[in-house]
Amino acid sequence: MRLLRARVCEFFGDLESRREPTRRVPSGGTDLAVSNSASLPLHAEQEVPIIQIRNCLLVSIQTELHDRLALNLQAALMERVRLTGARGVVLDVSGVEVIDSYITRILNDIGRSVRFMGAECFLVGVRPAVAMTLVEMGVELDAVQTALNLDLALARLEMLL
Repeated sequence: MRLLRARVCEFFGDLESRREPTRRVPSGGTDLAVSNSASLPLHAEQEVPIIQIRNCLLVSIQTELHDRLALNLQAALMERVRLTGARGVVLDVSGVEVIDSYITRILNDIGRSVRFMGAECFLVGVRPAVAMTLVEMGVELDAVQTALNLDLALARLEMLL
């Protein structure tokens, strides 16, 4: 799992300071793979990749989620979990400034679906203002586990898997 964590850090770098809308995978890595069919179009030039590293899938959402994107993400991610037999999914929302109750419900549904497929789901990078607003609204994320950042989620996945 240390290799997994090193590869993730190598690929993503510092997510707080790096807010690019598109992520590209360096070629030549055997553990790191992005399928073109798993990339979700946001605009003509942007996409949200689903990145496989060993038995985990990582999704770094670096744009505002809207209803259609959230539903497309859910469908594509479930298909990738099925195809790869992933044991863990990490959803990074550090680039998302607004998460409303509908998007929260979709994220929770993703977590529930991932669980039904035998994997664990983590949500990381929730901004403090978003967390406080969700608490004030009474929204709960009972189907996903949360972690402060990607490194902590990977450490928890390492213990679980």
